[in-house]
Order: sequence, then C-alpha cells, then structure tokens
Amino acid sequence: MKRLNILLGLIFTAVILLSCEKDDICAEATSTTPKLVIEFYDIIDPDIPKAVSRLLVYGLSENGEITPLQDETVSNKTTVSVPLQTNLDETRIVLHRDFEIDDNGTPDNPDDDIVLGNPEELRILYTREDIYVSRACGYKMIFNDLGLTSIQDGDNWIINSEIINSTVENELSVHVKIFH
Repeated sequence: MKRLNILLGLIFTAVILLSCEKDDICAEATSTTPKLVIEFYDIIDPDIPKAVSRLLVYGLSENGEITPLQDETVSNKTTVSVPLQTNLDETRIVLHRDFEIDDNGTPDNPDDDIVLGNPEELRILYTREDIYVSRACGYKMIFNDLGLTSIQDGDNWIINSEIINSTVENELSVHVKIFH
C-alpha cells in the first residue's frame, strides 16, 4: 500500500509538472503591436538623415481633436515612432516643425496662446491583421498595405516621402522616409 501511494504521488507530481506550459507568462521581450517608424532625410542628399528642428508629434482623433502621444516632447529628431490606431484603418498625425508657444506676455490667459511653427498633417492608411502570439500574451496587431498622404496646406515643409516597408510588424526597421 505504501508503494502504491508513492507511485500515485510520483504520477500526480509528473502530471502537474508536465501540464505547466512555457507560455503561461508573457515575457517582456515578446513582440507586441508595433509602432510605425518614420525617419527624416535631407532632400538635397537623400542618403543622409536630417533632424527636424523642434519637432513635436501628436495624433488627431476622427473629429480633429489633438491627441498627445506618450513620450513625445519637443526636440530635434531624425526618427520618430508613432502608434497606429488598432480600431481604425487609418491614423492621422501631425509633425509640427519649429514648435513653440508664444504667450503674448499674458501667460494667465490661455486664449492668448498662439502656437508657432509649421504643422504638417499626415494620413496613414493600412489594413489591420491580428496575429496570435501565445496563450499568455494573446494577440498583437500588424499593419499591411501601408499608404501615406500629406495634407497640403500651402506651407508644407515635407517635400517628399517614401514607403520603405509596407508592412509594420516590428519596430526594428524604418517604414517611412520623409524628405525635407
């Protein structure tokens, strides 16, 4: 009887150990829904990256309201990573060059604030695809058939753009080159 209890205990332990799966915990290094990577280049020498002065990147909602992007601050940048909408087939962003706020000497009155610089609105089109990662991590979304349109406003600082990779499935490579 003692041997039977030991044998049953060993079988029970083996079943428990073998039933645990490797993907019960989603590792931090696991790829998640990627951001769109945009890199800026010199229009005169298209092989050389060129920083955009005092760039601020923000999103626009469907009704045109400004949506701040996490970790975006005003700075000189050669590359930005932009999250794409996972519930729509388009994302609208603004690349605002030479961004600053002039308060007209009356910082207490927000109606007097005037935003200076040159904003450029981009409309990014794509098709969404859910990809199964694992039981613990669930799904991630990738974006296929990438398209890009610059909204013309008469004072565009973006001269040209080129889609390098029409599928956004990781953040390790550049997807769009913008020439200015």
